[in-house]
Amino acid sequence: MTDTNSSPLTGNVLYYTQPEPLAPEVHGKLGVDPVDKPYGFVAKSHIVPLMVTEFAPAALSYPVIFVGDTKQPVGVMGLRAEENLFVSEAGEFRPDAYIPAYVRRYPFVFANDDQQQRLILCVDRAAPFIKEGGATPLFVDGQPSPYTQQAMDFCNNFETERQRTEAFVKMLTDLDLFETRDANFTPRNPDGTAGPTQKIADFFAISEDKLKALPIEKLAELRDNGALGQIYAHLVSLLGWDRLIAMTFERNATLVAPANVN
Repeated sequence: MTDTNSSPLTGNVLYYTQPEPLAPEVHGKLGVDPVDKPYGFVAKSHIVPLMVTEFAPAALSYPVIFVGDTKQPVGVMGLRAEENLFVSEAGEFRPDAYIPAYVRRYPFVFANDDQQQRLILCVDRAAPFIKEGGATPLFVDGQPSPYTQQAMDFCNNFETERQRTEAFVKMLTDLDLFETRDANFTPRNPDGTAGPTQKIADFFAISEDKLKALPIEKLAELRDNGALGQIYAHLVSLLGWDRLIAMTFERNATLVAPANVN
């Protein structure tokens, strides 16, 4: 963590604009202060990466889907790019919403040190709550403070869960359980009739038909290693598209300017 040599660090990570290897020589006077809009950095993220062990709690708040060539699990927090329905204008998460670990670890993150084949703990120096002389120091007498040590432990656990998630996705891929899906919305006309159906998302999901077609011994294996519970959490979460649609209408209604009264 305290190595400040010139080993190249690689990797681009969502939300982090100025990550620096954490070191007392460079960051010894920095600390954390409370700020307005603590989760403001998430407000323009309509999808947020998830770890597999988060599927169940996340499913209570929003759809859990898989995206991209790597089939990265994400939580869908909005129907439009740059709109997170779960973060208020005050930069606060809805109290009933699950906050992903990917968000909670900020401003700390591991970066790859390719020369020495290791991970180095970094801090986003551009984080608004990281300030010189902040109330909660990052270092005390040249050693990581309790706050920093807790962050290190959290990032270590996050890395373990990230690897577990990659193994989970690989297992589903090897079993050929994924299928392409889309989420649709059918608006209602003023007379109550159905309007034209609108597609709001394309994504990967686990196929229930493919899951049912697995041999009984493979299903038992998925049950015993905990994967089956995560699969069902993902499938249940897909009912959350209707909630996102309702939340979008609710937010749009609050943005409509009141009519002028003469």
